[in-house]
Amino acid sequence: MYQPDANLLRTLSRRGCLQIGGAGLVGIHLPGLMAARQASASVQNPQAKKPKSVILILLSGGLGQHDSFDMKPEAPDGIRSDFSPIATSVPGIRICEHMPELARRADRYAIVRSMAHREGNHLVAVHHVLTGKPSFPRGASDLDRVASRDDFPCYAGVLDHERPRSDGIPNGVSLPTKLIEGPLTWPGQDAGFLGPRYDPWQLRLDPNSPESKDDSLALPEGLDSARLHLRKHLLGQTSPAVPGDSFADQQEAALALISSGKVGAALDLAKEDPRLVDRYGRHSFGRSLLMARRLVQAGVPIVQASMGIVQTWDTHTDNFGRLKNALLPPLDRAVSALFDDLQAQGLWNDTLVVMLGEFGRTPRISKLTPNDIPGRDHWPAVFSAIFAGGGVQGGQVIGKSDGMGAYPVTRTFGPPDLAATIYDALGVDTGTTLYDRLGRPLRLTEGEPIMPIYTGAAI
Repeated sequence: MYQPDANLLRTLSRRGCLQIGGAGLVGIHLPGLMAARQASASVQNPQAKKPKSVILILLSGGLGQHDSFDMKPEAPDGIRSDFSPIATSVPGIRICEHMPELARRADRYAIVRSMAHREGNHLVAVHHVLTGKPSFPRGASDLDRVASRDDFPCYAGVLDHERPRSDGIPNGVSLPTKLIEGPLTWPGQDAGFLGPRYDPWQLRLDPNSPESKDDSLALPEGLDSARLHLRKHLLGQTSPAVPGDSFADQQEAALALISSGKVGAALDLAKEDPRLVDRYGRHSFGRSLLMARRLVQAGVPIVQASMGIVQTWDTHTDNFGRLKNALLPPLDRAVSALFDDLQAQGLWNDTLVVMLGEFGRTPRISKLTPNDIPGRDHWPAVFSAIFAGGGVQGGQVIGKSDGMGAYPVTRTFGPPDLAATIYDALGVDTGTTLYDRLGRPLRLTEGEPIMPIYTGAAI
């Protein structure tokens, strides 16, 4: 279990020193952060059958807990949301008014309201959430910790390393775009020190085309699968692959992927019922989650679906306007459609769905400049995550933040616990040892699976 310390306010963003929220002004302290564990590390997942796939929905930039799944309507002005909480299908659970479809389906998911870590910078926080490990040590000036081959591997990279496959179905797919901002490629998206051989496949979807698909698997005109395999055979005769050749390994994986009819079919949304496409929404969020369902149905174990490009949810300015008008409604529609679709396709128990940002937002509403519309800044000290499907017991809230939504007051869960939950769901031993490029042994995760999402045990 991750245990934050009292130094959470040290976090800085790439824009410089952001207002972290004036917690001291409202008398927020850290009581209860070290609450006793109520589930031992030896507790096993009670599911009779493990899920086959995980869909990780990333809200890049960080969704504010106050404006979504952990509203504080009794908090003072300047802390509480402009939005109102609404009742859900589960008595006692209330969420934001701009997520009415998810409110109707509250019995299907668990809300963990006591997620936390220490990183208030986007890049290192994303690495932490997508790998379960903090970024490697960096200098004081190295706040923009871009991706490198010394990074810890992402979940799909680890799965591919531990359970390689040769059937043309990738172990991991990321969509709709790579997390890149200008020259900065965010870390945590690839296999890191395991090498490019184990990188998840990056699917590219055109955000401006509702019907778009990735054409990178399409064979050139006049080249069919039989001719492709013949060319591969001739190449092997004239230029035999050298064992350990990373380029040859990637070429082999690419050929297997191109030859897989299941993956190619999954990418063609034109074959989907238009009414279902409408239910997801003809926008990037909806298209990405529909594609995620089709990929897990084709046998892909891990799909990471980012809801927007980098920092889409980074609402330093116009927090309430952006959430109300551009972000929460399409998310509400797309995620609700995903839940319904997974159930209709018989995939609900086989698929663990996880939704979270890299951190939350500040309790105190702020303005970066006097003329800016109010927003909320980075806040890793507490945030919410959603878990559904895959044996999760829905209709429950796990963990609690204080009255200002600033710190956990019950058991805290962090990225290592998220990683342990994902690996445990997929049957990967959380005690696995990996070796970095210098041959140093590194434990896969120090976290524990978040068992209350399955057991419903009070914490």
